[in-house]
Amino acid sequence: MAWALSRSDWRRKIRRSKPDICIVLPLSLILIVLFLFAISPSTDLLEYFLPPTKTLDRLQSAAFPCGSETAAGERFLLYAPHSGFTNQLWELKNAIVFAAILNRTLIVPPVLDHHAVILGSCPKFRVNGSSDLLSAVWDHIMDLIRDQRYISMADIVDLSSLGHMRFRMIDFRIFVSMWCGRNLSGTCFGSSCCAMSSNVESSSISSNYCKSLSFGLCENVKPCVHVVQEDCRTTVWTYQQGNDGTLDSFQPDEQMQKRKKLSYVRKRRDLYKSFGPSSDAEMVKILAFGSLFTAPYKGSELYIDIHEAPGDSRIQSLIRDLEFLPFAPEIIAAGKEFVRKKIKGPFLCAQLRLLDGKFKNHWKATFSELKKKLQSEHGGKKNNSLIHIFIMTDLPRNNWAGTYLESLVNDTKFYNVHTLHENDELVVQSAKRFRVLKNITSTHNDKLCSYVSSHDILLYIEETVCSCASMGFVGTSGSTITESILSMRKNNVCQ
Repeated sequence: MAWALSRSDWRRKIRRSKPDICIVLPLSLILIVLFLFAISPSTDLLEYFLPPTKTLDRLQSAAFPCGSETAAGERFLLYAPHSGFTNQLWELKNAIVFAAILNRTLIVPPVLDHHAVILGSCPKFRVNGSSDLLSAVWDHIMDLIRDQRYISMADIVDLSSLGHMRFRMIDFRIFVSMWCGRNLSGTCFGSSCCAMSSNVESSSISSNYCKSLSFGLCENVKPCVHVVQEDCRTTVWTYQQGNDGTLDSFQPDEQMQKRKKLSYVRKRRDLYKSFGPSSDAEMVKILAFGSLFTAPYKGSELYIDIHEAPGDSRIQSLIRDLEFLPFAPEIIAAGKEFVRKKIKGPFLCAQLRLLDGKFKNHWKATFSELKKKLQSEHGGKKNNSLIHIFIMTDLPRNNWAGTYLESLVNDTKFYNVHTLHENDELVVQSAKRFRVLKNITSTHNDKLCSYVSSHDILLYIEETVCSCASMGFVGTSGSTITESILSMRKNNVCQ
């Protein structure tokens, strides 16, 4: 039949049809892709056709290249607080000086949980780098916001005496709201948050990307953020000392270099020359430091040596005013109330906190000093009146068995021992008054947006009580808590 084909004819027809199929299939795929682009948002498709990280960077950096327009013209200074509260307070003071010298707006952080973020040891040249510290701080702050435990350092410490003419500051929550377009209005109330609008619509930027955008943790935001990687292993920051680039007097000794295979060289660097006018970092939106903690060490400073600025009267007066920053009036009032209503007379204070990093190395000397002080008080007394002792400790009373503290409590003929705990009525009521006066108990969608517990302010009330000890104070040598209390006593906080 005419239509019948042999087997070889079928093979030839199939071979001739193959080029047509090779053309049709790619064209079909192209048409499908074009059709999907027409019916779907392009951003959704890009997530399928580009690697995830590159897609995120490309999309969000294009929509949000260097902070929101509300932050236009502002240049910020960010840092990574760490360790206990007193260390965090010292870092805040240094950050204020840095912000004033560099004419940047300081981002004021919250109070972090005790040792939630750890620096390490500068004398041992073993510290966490700036980027790691900043990342850990962000994660912990997000935990505080989620758990409704966010308390700004500006709520605990009275910064009103510094004035607003010498430096500018902004609450961390307001900064994130402005910089990333994230709506945090439900977490921020009171005078420090008056700049935040509850009508701000949250952007699509994720928390992780906001973290990278703020701390310079990805490549495409480096023009906006400069992370200062120089830390206490290599640098001591100075101001107007004329010694920029010179070697610092404290260097790792040969034994340490060999044992730990160190190659660090510590140099003194002028802060203003490094990050001020004409520097590469001058115009970046965020200048981000890691730790700003310092302390005297072997004739030098661990990281910052800016104690005076004779050539700059504005900075000089600021440094002088920063020597002592009192607690908020509400906290000081609570400490005075405890002294007046519970102790009711002259007393001695002993700071014996186990979580104090110095206590484990100096506890014997601290208890020895306390014993000598009590013996001296006994010898000077003309009658058998009780000696009141306020013990500032984080060791629960049920763990005092067999210790010197138990012997003091049991010796009711000579001693009356006082302590404060977070469940004590005075502390609980003080926390409630603090929330009301700071206006941080506002509600959002019928839920408590921020909660200040008695645990959060117990330490500050205890320090205030110790500042009122008219019979003297015994503290742990080298402790930042001890130094804070001594500073309060020197400045007559209790009067």
